[in-house]
Amino acid sequence: MRFARVIVKNWRNFRKADVAMETRLFVVGANASGKSNLLDVFRFCRDIAKKGGGLQEAIAQRGGLSKLRCLAARFNSKVEIDVYLTDDEGTRWHYAISLTQEQRGKRQPVLAYEKVWKNDEKILNRPDEKDKSDPQRLTQTQLEQIAGNFEFRGIAEAFQKIVYLHLVPQLLKHPQLANRDAVGEDPFGVKFLERIMESPEKTRKSRLTRIEKVLQVAVPELSQLHETRDSRGVPHLEAVYKHWRPNGAMQQEDQFSDGTIRLLGLMWILLDGDGLVLLEEPELSLHDAIVSKLPALMWRLQQTRKKAPRQVFLSTHSVGLLGDKGISPEEVVLLRSRGGEGTEVVPATSIEVVKRALDGGMTIGEAILPHTAPPQIAQLTQLTLF
Repeated sequence: MRFARVIVKNWRNFRKADVAMETRLFVVGANASGKSNLLDVFRFCRDIAKKGGGLQEAIAQRGGLSKLRCLAARFNSKVEIDVYLTDDEGTRWHYAISLTQEQRGKRQPVLAYEKVWKNDEKILNRPDEKDKSDPQRLTQTQLEQIAGNFEFRGIAEAFQKIVYLHLVPQLLKHPQLANRDAVGEDPFGVKFLERIMESPEKTRKSRLTRIEKVLQVAVPELSQLHETRDSRGVPHLEAVYKHWRPNGAMQQEDQFSDGTIRLLGLMWILLDGDGLVLLEEPELSLHDAIVSKLPALMWRLQQTRKKAPRQVFLSTHSVGLLGDKGISPEEVVLLRSRGGEGTEVVPATSIEVVKRALDGGMTIGEAILPHTAPPQIAQLTQLTLF
């Protein structure tokens, strides 16, 4: 399944957001404009559908329904999410939920509705008669229930395959800083090495070979990248670094640079699986020359897969990354604050000044990123701090 469009209402920063999706989507915006919150719509859907998850757990992880509601919402306090997908046969799917709260009692989050369309036929419409006779049923979605999602299980599986990774090199290098035994999602790569070791040996070695070829260009001193386990069974990555020693010296991940780890993690996640990939600022820790090649590298890396390229939804502040000539303006959206009205999502193709800049020969990064700067940024160096 491929994601075609998502619409949210009263979700965090957004009173309403309508985002069309192709194979890639680049999201830009000022700090605190809602880039992470927009990506979190998909993480929320995944958390509902995944094993051990569910609606109540997904909401609780985010601090309750009140933390999800847009502060700019006025008359409609319900949170609404509509996701449109297309499967390999061309069938169009539409999954929609609306979240509210019990009027009495525990005031727990409940479904105002849950609906599913297959092409133009509505195949699920809740609340139904069973829900009306037993309101507790509305504390769960049909999506999270095997017995309930039979007719649209493909949607649940598409949500389950969504991957979010914002690998923090320090947590990989220094595992004592985090809990590797924690259950649930691993968004910051604490258990990234375990993930590598869980893949079949032949697949693992093939991927590491391809990744090594890329790393040897970005980090010329590196060679012989491979996985291993220490005497306690703890997984590690090793590589030979050619510095002052004639034959190089073996080093493990705690001696790798932050940029090496970030680049390695990015490439692995693109090769591992076939669901939507969510990335936040993949340019972090990387040299500008490498960042400028990331979009092409990510695309080329996916051409080595036997399956169709994965969809990638990423946020960025990098002019270099968005300087890639292969990025179409149709693949870029700008998050723009409307003050007390929340944040709006604006396609780059609908901004006249951006279109004129592109016509004048600018890259999409040069054309759109100036619109993400705080309006009073010039005052930053004029403040009286003492």
